[in-house]
Amino acid sequence: MSINRVVVSGNLTRDPELRQAGATTVLQFGIAVNERRKNSQTEQWEDHPNFFDVLVWGARGEGLSRVLTKGMKVAIEGKLRWNQWKAQDGTNRSKVEIVADNVDFMSAPRDGAAKAPQGDYAAPDAAAPRVEELVEDIPF
Repeated sequence: MSINRVVVSGNLTRDPELRQAGATTVLQFGIAVNERRKNSQTEQWEDHPNFFDVLVWGARGEGLSRVLTKGMKVAIEGKLRWNQWKAQDGTNRSKVEIVADNVDFMSAPRDGAAKAPQGDYAAPDAAAPRVEELVEDIPF
């Protein structure tokens, strides 16, 4: 038996990109996850980033595309998927992606991201999910 589960937290390295993949949609974004290492020369602890591409499929990805922005801190739970392809120059390329099951917000959206309407004058947009609907569990 094998287990393929991953939990990481980090910051979005770019704004998410929502695209059509056949009959469904997929949201793709990058995340930087820091690893702490001690520098043997200076004896100081340093952050070394690891970069991953993250995929969120279907309606969950559509909802998150309205809220996630570059720089936000998120926690992601999902599985690892190895992807391989042949580049235009003929070389074989590969990468490990995270296919997310859950994305939890660890910071508020930055200015310009979708926000809940302010005041009593605006009715909520029925097509856009509220942030409260997207957040299932905040880890703190």
